[in-house]
Amino acid sequence: MWGSGAGGILGGGAGLDNPYGESSQANRLLADTLGRHVADVVVMYESTGMTVDDPRFRESVEAVVAKLPRNTYDWVETYWSTNSPDFVSEDRHKTYLSLQLVGAVEEEQVIVYNRLVGLLDAQGLTERFGGLTAVGQQFNAISTRDLARAELLSFPLLVIFLLLVFRGVVAAALPLAIAVLVAVGSLGVLRVVGGFVELSTAAINVVVILGLGLATDYALLIVNRFREELAAGRDVEDAVVRATATAGRTVVISGVTVAVTLGGLLVFPSRFLTSLAYSGVSVVLFAVLSALTVLPALLRVAGHRIDSLRIPLPRLRRRSTVRKEDGWYRLAHAVMRRPVTVVLAVTVFLVTLGLPLLGAVWTRPAEWALPADTDSVVVARQLKEEFPLDPTKVISTVVRMPGPADTPQAKAALDEFGRRLGRIEGIDSVEVSGTKGDLARITLGYSLSPYGQEIRDVVVKLRAEPPPPGADALFANRPAAIVDILSMIASGLPWMLLIVSVVTFVVLFLAFGSVILPIKTVIMNLLSLSAAFGAMVLIFQDGLLSGLLGFEAPGFIDANMPVMIAAITFGLAMDYEVFMLARIREHYVESHDPVESVAIGVQHTARIVTAAALLLGVVVGAFVITSVTVLKMIGIGVVVALLVDATIVRGLLVPAGMRLLGHRAWWSPAPLARWWDRHGMPEESAGRTAV
Repeated sequence: MWGSGAGGILGGGAGLDNPYGESSQANRLLADTLGRHVADVVVMYESTGMTVDDPRFRESVEAVVAKLPRNTYDWVETYWSTNSPDFVSEDRHKTYLSLQLVGAVEEEQVIVYNRLVGLLDAQGLTERFGGLTAVGQQFNAISTRDLARAELLSFPLLVIFLLLVFRGVVAAALPLAIAVLVAVGSLGVLRVVGGFVELSTAAINVVVILGLGLATDYALLIVNRFREELAAGRDVEDAVVRATATAGRTVVISGVTVAVTLGGLLVFPSRFLTSLAYSGVSVVLFAVLSALTVLPALLRVAGHRIDSLRIPLPRLRRRSTVRKEDGWYRLAHAVMRRPVTVVLAVTVFLVTLGLPLLGAVWTRPAEWALPADTDSVVVARQLKEEFPLDPTKVISTVVRMPGPADTPQAKAALDEFGRRLGRIEGIDSVEVSGTKGDLARITLGYSLSPYGQEIRDVVVKLRAEPPPPGADALFANRPAAIVDILSMIASGLPWMLLIVSVVTFVVLFLAFGSVILPIKTVIMNLLSLSAAFGAMVLIFQDGLLSGLLGFEAPGFIDANMPVMIAAITFGLAMDYEVFMLARIREHYVESHDPVESVAIGVQHTARIVTAAALLLGVVVGAFVITSVTVLKMIGIGVVVALLVDATIVRGLLVPAGMRLLGHRAWWSPAPLARWWDRHGMPEESAGRTAV
């Protein structure tokens, strides 16, 4: 109940911008002096019965302006305050109010906008709210509504899948209980974390569902192992201990890996990604703690009743405790008979799926990610089609001169600099729109899409243009901010990959004493991710299946999504990798047969790994039914990566790769091998383990 107030402590806005980028520096400089000179909010007023020439139309709009508190905006413009035809639509039944809010960053502007939005209604007119600040508010409202609906859909599907996996009500209820505990408890965790660090509003939407999926995944592994130990004849307490020591160990390794991988997002300074890092790490660790404490207690209470209330579902054949002729066992041997062919074929297939990634056009989310009937989408379309000017399409330039900016020499230098900027293709208008002290502001207008590659090329050319001698120039607003976001991600991504690779190496080495397995794991995980990202580009940029999924392809991809999906799925893939390798090693230590150990390990784990991936896919895949395109991207990206990893990679590539490596899969240099013998984390031995 206390955690239900988590939403109240989250900051305004998405927090996507790079706070150290040039555009953010320019915004802070302009906000304290000349003003940013861009419309944060555009309120479109429309009347079917009146035109802007009707005095009643004017009275309604000017009454709105009179109600706005003066300390909430830097300037407000209307058709009547400017006498500019740019404010009137072709049919003269529409006009807009252009508003620049106080605040240097989006978070401050969203807070102010939320105070003002109720005052912007005009009597007798229909209003729609556009502009980047309004987009953030609408994005949060729609995504919160859609995710609540997605959870209502995914929960009964989760119940059905758990019943199909365990074929019993009691066994299925235990992972469900842990999932509910983590989903609800995550809100409390977020409220605690939010008291120490600033979290984005996007965190609560993504992280709670992530916690739900992980908790289900972890509980599934432990409950399945507990049932196996009971079937092998262990008593209840011994089975709980054994399940926690084996599958629980896998959960710890996976959870730590997922947490550290998500923590790798801290290399990116944007509030959106750091929020996912802090909140994601907290919720993942909470999921691990719940799976290792509450779940064993529930297993002890359930005991042999874990298999009671069975559901009479049909089986194709009855499985015994050991059936080497099982399908996964036969598939593993078939794959290992032709390992080179399988490795090459699967690698080529996954690389081919990832090739569309080379043509990706990256950007930041905005109105293009919202449903077509959303206010901000409609306003953007109306400004483009019915008005001569879009007041949001502005690039602000702040120039710090070597002396006062209002002298004749400085004005001449600024005019000459402005003329050079105006000659760059894509810039439609140039105006030296203000000076103060040694600062000058040059306002550049453009008509290109603010999110595509063309306008980013314009920003690069603008920044390459030398300012007046002795002066410095900074460029701000949407196109410049997107360039800074992409630069931030490009510079941080190698560090994040390095962190993930090092963590993978350390965790797998501590678990298995091998230096070869971590390298193999990183390569296979990257193949899974490339296939997922290629699918995202085909679907969301190029429009494949857009009709079926219910969205209009914008022609570009949110640059934050691959980073977030990589952080989530790389850690989850480690979950399945550790679970499978642990079983393979159990049999390898006993038999020292690298081929048979792989086949038996695959047989023991393939069904439960596939089930775990499907269950997590059901939870995260609920994002697909949302009406916000970037949430669909999360759903599609994670589901494709999980399914590829749990089926193609685990069923084909892992056994083929292990066959090629043979005994070398478990090799380490002698000094490291001796260190591992003393300090490693091998799985507890308990004789031959149950199937």
